[in-house]
Amino acid sequence: MSEAQVIALNPGPLNPGRRAQTKAANRLAILEAARGVFSEMGYEATPVRDIIRRSGLSVGAFYNYYRSKEEVYQALADDGAHRFRLILRAEYEKAGDFHGFLRAALFAFFSFQVSEHEAWQTQRPSGERLHPQIRVETPEQFAVFEEVKALLVDRIARGLAPKVDADYLTAACIGVARELSDRMLARRPIDVEATTQFALLMIKGGLDALPRLGD
Repeated sequence: MSEAQVIALNPGPLNPGRRAQTKAANRLAILEAARGVFSEMGYEATPVRDIIRRSGLSVGAFYNYYRSKEEVYQALADDGAHRFRLILRAEYEKAGDFHGFLRAALFAFFSFQVSEHEAWQTQRPSGERLHPQIRVETPEQFAVFEEVKALLVDRIARGLAPKVDADYLTAACIGVARELSDRMLARRPIDVEATTQFALLMIKGGLDALPRLGD
């Protein structure tokens, strides 16, 4: 039994600090259980009862936090988006010119996707690929979009990037990255560098042909 589950099953006095710790531990236990069950059984074949059983919590405790396996998966996706947003911010602070930032952001995204894929795969000793490839839109994923857009707007405003429609450019960059990521993870060997280079050339090449704002 994990430390999170021990805390969840033995909450002790329910003072405000302890209550917050218990809630966090319960959520963590559910998400860890769901990641394992989704990996072993596949998303569509996973019943909620198997997630509950793996978490070590009661049925009532589970439904205090999530109403369905869809909500659990959305929480996993939200967590991943939040962690990537922190990485993206760090890459922006290190980057110099626009080309450098775009390349660093793409490489960071593809590397992050590989690490997430491998985390799911550790649940499958057989090596069968059951990492759910399900598109969901969560608050943190919207936040990633807005973060990327804000960073591009900043670069454009400072004259470090072509003056094009930042909203469309953000959507195009994220769309290219998402689709190429899915294809990259399906290939063997997985090649982050080659995928980054392809995405960079596609985006940069198309960017040169876009109309400039104000022209």
